[in-house]
Amino acid sequence: MTHETVLLVGRRGANTEAVLRTHAERLRTRGVADGVVVATYDHEPVRELRGTLSGLSADRVYALPATLAHSYETTEDLPAALSYVPGEVRYCEPVGRSPAITDVVEGRATEQVPAAASASVVLVGFGNSSQPYHRQAAEYHASRLRERTAYGEVRTCFLLQNPAVECARYNVTGDRVVAVPLFVSRSDATESEIPDKLDLDRGGIEYADPFGTHPCVTDAFEAEVTRQRVLSAGGSTPSTFESTLASSRTPLATDGEGPSD
Repeated sequence: MTHETVLLVGRRGANTEAVLRTHAERLRTRGVADGVVVATYDHEPVRELRGTLSGLSADRVYALPATLAHSYETTEDLPAALSYVPGEVRYCEPVGRSPAITDVVEGRATEQVPAAASASVVLVGFGNSSQPYHRQAAEYHASRLRERTAYGEVRTCFLLQNPAVECARYNVTGDRVVAVPLFVSRSDATESEIPDKLDLDRGGIEYADPFGTHPCVTDAFEAEVTRQRVLSAGGSTPSTFESTLASSRTPLATDGEGPSD
């Protein structure tokens, strides 16, 4: 029988490890896999995660990046780090475009400002000027919120691309405004950068919590593992963007991490 492990891996933040351990415990309780492991890193996934990943003994590892969407780290550094896993790796898509995440975003918004035609929601993503993934995820949830809620206005903005978060308060028209950070856990971005750029001290904008330990995030993780399992039901590696990344990225010898020949 194939022994499977789910790996929740993310950038270390103010409470990233605690958040991921909560989701991990739920996944264990649900019996999603034989084991569930949490791994976090500061800046260098290859160097920092090598020991943890090389020690995984499962036949198959479902590696779930705990982030809204792909970035340079998840398309380059993290796949290279996963090459240290001894067994088979199923590299999973970030859960940012899961329908369950829309439930989280809506819940975080309504906790601060109830849905109404006179209210506005601002979704704040990290963004990336050279990759489309964060914008795609943010716009996906914005579109779903417009369709399913009574908010009069739903806009998106980003830390690293336009529309810029610092312009958000000037682009909304609602009498009440709530900004929802599209981040799994608290970080410098959610606790300092976004509040500063929104100029929250001026008032006029309520600020919601990141996704955190919301049960729907666990649902999204579980759904992605299930999707990967279905895709690989025939025993072959599924042809996905993530599988291509996992098979083509390796540590570089020039970094002192990869093979020298």
